[in-house]
Amino acid sequence: MSAVALPEELVDFLESGASMLVGTRDGALRPECLRAAGCIVDPDRSSLRVLMNAATAARTVANLEAGSPIAVTFSRPVDHRTVQVKGTCRRVRPADSNEHEAAERYLALFTEALYVVGMSRAMVRRMRVAPTVVAEIQVLELFHQTPGPGAGRRLEERDAAR
Repeated sequence: MSAVALPEELVDFLESGASMLVGTRDGALRPECLRAAGCIVDPDRSSLRVLMNAATAARTVANLEAGSPIAVTFSRPVDHRTVQVKGTCRRVRPADSNEHEAAERYLALFTEALYVVGMSRAMVRRMRVAPTVVAEIQVLELFHQTPGPGAGRRLEERDAAR
C-alpha cells in the first residue's frame, strides 16, 4: 500500500487540540489503546509524528517495534468531528526539544478544547506529556469517523473541507 497525502485542510485539524487516541495490537492481536500527547504533520503531508508520553506508552511502543499497524483517531470535543489515520510506523524514538515543546502546546490546546465543553482546566492539566517519545508514521489510509451516516467512509481529498 502506498502513502497517502493528507489534504491540506486536515493538517490544522490534526495539529489542533483534538482528542487523540492511538490504537495498536500485539502479536496475539490483543488491542492496545493510548491517549497521544500531540501530532506534527511533516511537510510532505504523507507522514506524521505522533507524540506520546513514554511512561504510559510502553506497550504501544513494544507493539510498534514488533511491526503492529497503527490507527490514530482525532476527535474535536466541541462538535465531534472525527478523522482516523491508519498507517505504519517507521520508527519510535525519544522526542527532541522542538517535539517536546509541541507536546506542551498540544496539552494547552487540549485543555482549552475540553474546558469549552465543561471540564475543569485543572483536571485536564494532570495529563503528562514528558518524557515524550515519537512514533514516525507513514499515512496509508484516512477515514471519516464523525458520528452519523458517513462514519467509516474513506476520506477523499474533496471531502476534507466539509
